[in-house]
Amino acid sequence: MKLSVLDQSTAVSGHAQTDAIADSLALARHCDALGYHRYWVSEHHHSGSIVGSAPEVLMAAIAATTSRIRVGSAGVMLPHYAPLKVAEQFRVLEAIAPGRIDLGLGRAPGGDQLTAMALRPDHELPGEHEFPRQLGELLGFLEGGFEPDHPFSRIKVSPAAPGGPEVWLLGSTNFSAAYAAHLGLPFCFAHFINPAEGERIAESYRDRFQPTDLHPEPRLAVATTVVCADDDDEAERQASSMRLWRLRLMTTGRPGAIPTIEEALAHEYSPAEQELLVRQQNRAIVGGPQVVRTRLEELVDGFGADEAVIVTITHSHEARRRSYELIAKAFDLPSAN
Repeated sequence: MKLSVLDQSTAVSGHAQTDAIADSLALARHCDALGYHRYWVSEHHHSGSIVGSAPEVLMAAIAATTSRIRVGSAGVMLPHYAPLKVAEQFRVLEAIAPGRIDLGLGRAPGGDQLTAMALRPDHELPGEHEFPRQLGELLGFLEGGFEPDHPFSRIKVSPAAPGGPEVWLLGSTNFSAAYAAHLGLPFCFAHFINPAEGERIAESYRDRFQPTDLHPEPRLAVATTVVCADDDDEAERQASSMRLWRLRLMTTGRPGAIPTIEEALAHEYSPAEQELLVRQQNRAIVGGPQVVRTRLEELVDGFGADEAVIVTITHSHEARRRSYELIAKAFDLPSAN
């Protein structure tokens, strides 16, 4: 089983948002040394807590300062952009780190509807037909898949390279899974967003997968939240910040920066909030190294996945580094011995 990282570049209370970007760069180098397979960064807009708004820029810095780990987006929100420009950006990234670039694609806005309008030159919200069209164009630019009579078949994306980024579709519903299956692309399911239907969606993806020369078999990853510490009690303590932040996200939509542990432990949860937290418990794996290993293996086996992509949100950057370190040791990753 491969282990990878999804970094949402979360701002924490008491620190500048720019510190979150510096922390992402440092964590990427740390996870590269620990033996993780991929390091993916997310795209969000107009957020007070998730501040990675330009994954392709952050990827360039990570790719230039790491040596082994694959570097990718989770994901580029394709409805905001011209497919040709995305293809060009990721060709440049491939030139920076040949054979190490992943292009993870999503169709969610990564923010509110007003921000989604502001991101588009025409200030129009995309229709449902836009994503399939854009996806087809992007694959055409990257893989030369346009029909000879298509006007875009004459466009050559630069820089030219023998390989290209590995394209993944990302999602928390069957929509992206169905497109990934139809196009023969790898798919990553966002279990940390929608834990209820994941195994059914994963099974549907495998059943409907159309093999291609590049991907003769379905490839499935599952992304889930994990907080690991030296023992279960400390893991629960570290996870308290993330739980209060998520509660605020679910109830207000504007959760702000990740709160401190002290703020989280002092929060007086109402009965309704307590019930909401209980319903959300299966969205995260929290515990010491052995608990985390067991539950991660159970999750990946249940999905029939090849890979776990780990999202860790804590107030302390050192606690987050330690979490990934303990998980690497628990799974005996090559560089963690």
